[in-house]
Amino acid sequence: MSGAVGSQGVPRHRLVVCDVAMFYAARSGGIRTYLDEKARFARSTDAFEHHVVVPGRRERHGDGRHELRSLELAASNGYRIPFGTGALKDTLRAVRPDVVILHDPFWRPHDVTREAHRLGARVVAVHHASPALNAAGLPGPDAVYVPLLKRIYRRAYARVDAVMSVVDPSADAGRSATIPLRFGLDPAFRPKPAVRGDHLLYAGRVAHDKRIPDLLAAMAGAGRRRPLWIVGEGPARGSVESCVQRLGLTADVRFIPFVGDRERLASLYREAACVVDPGPYETFGLVVLEAAASGARVVAATSTPSAHVAAPLVELFAPKDVPGLRRAIDRALATPGDGAAAAALSARLRWEEVFAAERADLERLLG
Repeated sequence: MSGAVGSQGVPRHRLVVCDVAMFYAARSGGIRTYLDEKARFARSTDAFEHHVVVPGRRERHGDGRHELRSLELAASNGYRIPFGTGALKDTLRAVRPDVVILHDPFWRPHDVTREAHRLGARVVAVHHASPALNAAGLPGPDAVYVPLLKRIYRRAYARVDAVMSVVDPSADAGRSATIPLRFGLDPAFRPKPAVRGDHLLYAGRVAHDKRIPDLLAAMAGAGRRRPLWIVGEGPARGSVESCVQRLGLTADVRFIPFVGDRERLASLYREAACVVDPGPYETFGLVVLEAAASGARVVAATSTPSAHVAAPLVELFAPKDVPGLRRAIDRALATPGDGAAAAALSARLRWEEVFAAERADLERLLG
């Protein structure tokens, strides 16, 4: 906020933004992409001072990045559990942020919000997930976890100054969103000439909430058997492999490690016969947007917000409806690609515009 003037006509310092994210890891998806792009934007434009606080193997601070000691939660995707909030609050006191942005409800957000307010900062809670999504990743019936998780969400959001979301979080958090959650696209995700293969493609975390077995069941029931490439890592790899064997699909399914290179990932999207996101709980679904902008045929659940951003480039199905998923794949395969629409989608979603708009929202929150 260099050169900005406050409500009393007094010049204010440059805006200091601190993002706090527990689920940030080397092989995580949308949250990491968003935060890495935000850090890059802040460095290249000097539009605001940016800090990100995440769990790490050991405590270290430098160049706006703060890793705090934590325990490994899932080796497959690198998620970690931090040791309380002491080091986090120390970091906030050192950074002196104007705005603290909390990206999950599990790193003791009530305690962190109280400390941020004591420092004079405003707090924004980002609604990336939902109790239903979190429950889907736990063993046992969802009905056991959803009520408890709703209480956690509502307590986490109770004292924050604003909620940022791409969907209406009222049912989960008891509060509506006052700041839109926006996502952009790397220039790698644009249509290019490609030789389209015969295989379906899933890209993302291999986790229970992604419902990859629904895609396997749709494949097994299809009139024509197509190969499936699964790109990514995650804690459900073993159960997915068991499902593959049970359905007799061992020869048809290929597992590919996590792909971090965006040009390579865009090529994988373009070369697939169809990119399928079977998960019903996406609060955004960046893969759907990336694949559509790359010129791929795409299938996603009606509950995936990015599918509507990318319409009409995405075929939709009702969440958890395996026959509906199979029909959506058939429709996508029968639809010629629309390179012009994909190029237009790629052109209009730029991270620079995303963070310029977000900065304006945060400045309004500060008054």
